[in-house]
Amino acid sequence: MPEPKRVFLTAEWQDLVMLNYEVEPRLLEKYVPARTELDSFEGKTYVSLVGFRFWHTKLFGSLAIPCHANFEEVNLRFYVRRREGEETRRGVVFIAEIVPRRAIAATARLVYGENYICLPMRHSVSSDGPARTVTYQWGAKNQLCQLYAEAAGAPRLPREGSLEQFITEHYWGYSRQRGGGTVEYHVSHEPWRVWVSATAGFEGDASELYGAELGRVLARRPDSAFIADGSPVTVFKGRRLR
Repeated sequence: MPEPKRVFLTAEWQDLVMLNYEVEPRLLEKYVPARTELDSFEGKTYVSLVGFRFWHTKLFGSLAIPCHANFEEVNLRFYVRRREGEETRRGVVFIAEIVPRRAIAATARLVYGENYICLPMRHSVSSDGPARTVTYQWGAKNQLCQLYAEAAGAPRLPREGSLEQFITEHYWGYSRQRGGGTVEYHVSHEPWRVWVSATAGFEGDASELYGAELGRVLARRPDSAFIADGSPVTVFKGRRLR
């Protein structure tokens, strides 16, 4: 019998801004964890700069930590897949993740070996009739960085086989470990509804966090962008792949 999965964290993820950039696979090769391979959509490889809100966060599904239940996160991620028997597991790998609480960053580094960074952050969500604007900001090296998206109308579930479905429906996370090897963990949530955005982007210098080449990628207009409404999420305890 397989070992039952243990819950590490439950939360709601809300107001996700997802900026997606096509990149050359060589830019990501050094980040690909062992026993996974780069995933692609219609032959194209993507990185996504994602901002969202953690809400009602609890460790182990029941333990709320005072002053650490509601906060922002911004991450830069890309997409991989791994075969497990007859199953293809599609997952994400985080190049770096920004949060505004030191304890959160330290816990994530300890449990999953993820590259979490603590920086001052803030966000805004505004609606004006059918229009919706979501912005995430953080401070680094005496500069303000931000990602934003504007959209209108009603959100919809992504069309089957669309880029929006590819970006949002990865339910596994993979983390390279310093001593070698890979940690795999399951992330469970219902499919998200999205607003496709024609006005979106990143402002600031990303090279300090992500390196010069990826910094140049983020400086250009994203190849696609959307806002996702989000949902309750369960993150399960990871396991080291053998």
